Amino acid sequence: MFGKLQNYLKNFDWLIFLPVFFLSVFGLVEIYSVALGQEMVDLLNFRKQVLFILIGLLGFLFFSISSFHSLKSVSRYLYILAVLVLLAVLIFGETIRGTKGWFSIGGFNLQPVEFVKIVLIIFLSDYFARLSTRVKTIKHLVVSAGYTLLLGGLILLQPDFGSTLMLFSIWFIMILLSGFKRKYFAVIFAIFAIVFTVAWFLFFKTYQKERILTFFNPGENSLEQGYNVSQAMIAVGSGGIMGKGVGFGSQSQLKFLPEAHTDFIFAVISEELGFFGVSLIILFFAVFLFRSLAILKKVRNDFEAYIIIGISGLIFVQMFINIGMNLGIMPVVGIALPFVSYGGSSIIASFILAGIIENIAISAKLNY
Repeated sequence: MFGKLQNYLKNFDWLIFLPVFFLSVFGLVEIYSVALGQEMVDLLNFRKQVLFILIGLLGFLFFSISSFHSLKSVSRYLYILAVLVLLAVLIFGETIRGTKGWFSIGGFNLQPVEFVKIVLIIFLSDYFARLSTRVKTIKHLVVSAGYTLLLGGLILLQPDFGSTLMLFSIWFIMILLSGFKRKYFAVIFAIFAIVFTVAWFLFFKTYQKERILTFFNPGENSLEQGYNVSQAMIAVGSGGIMGKGVGFGSQSQLKFLPEAHTDFIFAVISEELGFFGVSLIILFFAVFLFRSLAILKKVRNDFEAYIIIGISGLIFVQMFINIGMNLGIMPVVGIALPFVSYGGSSIIASFILAGIIENIAISAKLNY
């Protein structure tokens, strides 16, 4: 037991762990700062986030030290469980901000879709790994799309367009790098167009349509649908080089910026810590992503390679969309900034994903 622990620490990849840890610290600082701007200072969200990070760290430790390859053998059962959980949340779930996507447990809200993303990565990694020695046909493309569409459709019923977009981003990134012929990608765009059209008329709420339309001209309705984006852009632009200081951001402290601790926490960082703080955020994400991709050279099998591709792709897309929302170059679709935004399910799931990559990194060092 002691020898195993010593081996674990010896081969531990700090370039995977430290960036995500520092990102979570940045988030904590800004969540604390947002709390200071309330008339009655309430640190409940800050205390909850500390708890979420601690649970996330335990998840990171568990998945980094366990043999996650056992998940490969049960990936189909995990997929079925994900379908059942998404059905259950539609029936028994709590509705928050117009989306029925949470279970309320002991005063905490659990959003299962964050863990469904992990299941989809594992399931598709197993599926594509099994095809590694075969010619990948249009049938395999359609089948993998169908598996993704089933989960995405159930999430659209909540409705949660942002999370559905993340599932299809996982699928698209994995097929892009799995060796399918380029001509098949016409099918992808056709599927996306059909899904988006059906969702627009059958699933999207009015406010979701307005968010997407506002993306094309946020300034036109700056006091209505485009208010969040306009305020975020003001916050980002006012930070300067070093920022106004923690607790001194006018947009967040005076409550001009809605959802400052969740969707628009990047704007708070930009305003209070300036270009310097933003550069550190980007640097930590870059170190994590480049280090994750560097491990691809040492992995032992296709399953591990697809896992890394899926996780890295998901973290990058979520980061890109969230920052884009804050800069006004992406529609507001409710995507959290990984490791930074407030939210128990998001932070725990993000640490689990990092833990899985840490596991692969340690195994690669032991077998390289």
